[in-house]
Amino acid sequence: AYEIGVRLVGSEMCIRDRVEAIRSIDKISEIVMISDDPNGFYSKPGLAYYLTGELHDKALFPRTKDDYKKLNFNYVNGRVTHILRADHALIIDGKMRLTYNKLLIAVGARATPLEVPGSELDGVVKLDHLNDAKNIIKHARKGKTAIVVGGGITALELTEGLRSRGMNVNYLLRGDRYWSNVLDQHESKVVEHRLQEEGVNLLYNAELQEIMGRNGRMNSVRLQDGRTIRSDMVAYAVGIRPCLELVKQANFALDRGILVDEHLQTNDPDVFAAGDVAQVYDPLTGHSVLDSLWNPAREQGSAAGLNMAGRKTAYLKSAPFNVTRLAGLTTTIIGTVGRGNDKDMIGIARGDSETWRELPEAIVAQNGFDVNHMRLLIGEKNVVGAIVMGDQTLSWPLQKMIAGKADISSIRDNLLEPNAALADLIAQFWLIWREKVAL
Repeated sequence: AYEIGVRLVGSEMCIRDRVEAIRSIDKISEIVMISDDPNGFYSKPGLAYYLTGELHDKALFPRTKDDYKKLNFNYVNGRVTHILRADHALIIDGKMRLTYNKLLIAVGARATPLEVPGSELDGVVKLDHLNDAKNIIKHARKGKTAIVVGGGITALELTEGLRSRGMNVNYLLRGDRYWSNVLDQHESKVVEHRLQEEGVNLLYNAELQEIMGRNGRMNSVRLQDGRTIRSDMVAYAVGIRPCLELVKQANFALDRGILVDEHLQTNDPDVFAAGDVAQVYDPLTGHSVLDSLWNPAREQGSAAGLNMAGRKTAYLKSAPFNVTRLAGLTTTIIGTVGRGNDKDMIGIARGDSETWRELPEAIVAQNGFDVNHMRLLIGEKNVVGAIVMGDQTLSWPLQKMIAGKADISSIRDNLLEPNAALADLIAQFWLIWREKVAL
């Protein structure tokens, strides 16, 4: 029996990938899925759209019970409290015992706690799971004031969700601009301007020192510079941490996550790990890395399922690829972006262009934005990273070029020329390179 222990389920798509991978090889062995999320299988990335009211909660469940029945696996709603490796057994809720032949640990990650005085008060919220989103919506009231703390995508999702619920939002930025370790100054300012147009109050160089309240309920915050702001809610997203509590008592090899090889296998040959909790060895770089993106979690889950079923399959990390929405602006982040320390890497950025919107056979995710922007990180012979904001025509070609290490030597000098038609050059190069790859 393949008994797959999944606690704090991150997304139903990841579950399906793991089970489908096993079923593609083994049609009859028993599969047991264990989760302590009372909501079962749902799409975690959809929570941001549920928070803004763009999605109904039913839309977070794209798979029906019949869909899962076809995969022929059993579901247990409970918390795995102990892994007994010597006995090949799990203890569920401190009492139920379940044996396994192969085990997959995919317990995910959770929000890093907000470590300031008063963070335990009612009204301090996060966005980890569906119940968190329901709790936020329950307490969000038009005309009330909220404070958002955090510098990445989830903090922005909280900001937009609360603003869409009619709350007055103060967004605290620790530095002088938004998400400075990924976006350049222009990109940050684009996002900030759009937030301000939506009515969000941005507070720069603002760091939370204390959350104050009365009778167990928060009512204001104090910043490190001494300012006090009245607020009905504090929503935070200051990072995530892999959920390692379960595995620490079982003596697995750990670093920042569960250490696994390229086959997603732990130091126990019968136990595998995938997703946010797994620190996967990358044979191309020789390093073990944690990855919290959607696609890698799915790919790892599929590879783990194949290996559990006996088909040796290496997981090879592809170029990072993340499609998100920043202040209503579709943004794709590919490969190596941000500050970086590689002196041989050059960053160039250009604004709008017409030709690239007409690229044949390209996937256009969204059109009609007032801002279209692309930034490339260029190495000696390759594009190693890109950010595409607004029109997404070139995001898929760039993903393929970066993943395929396309040699751009023939256009590198042209790309670096002042006022170069950056997008047009990439579009023309893609058409030629695609044909070479096909041949």
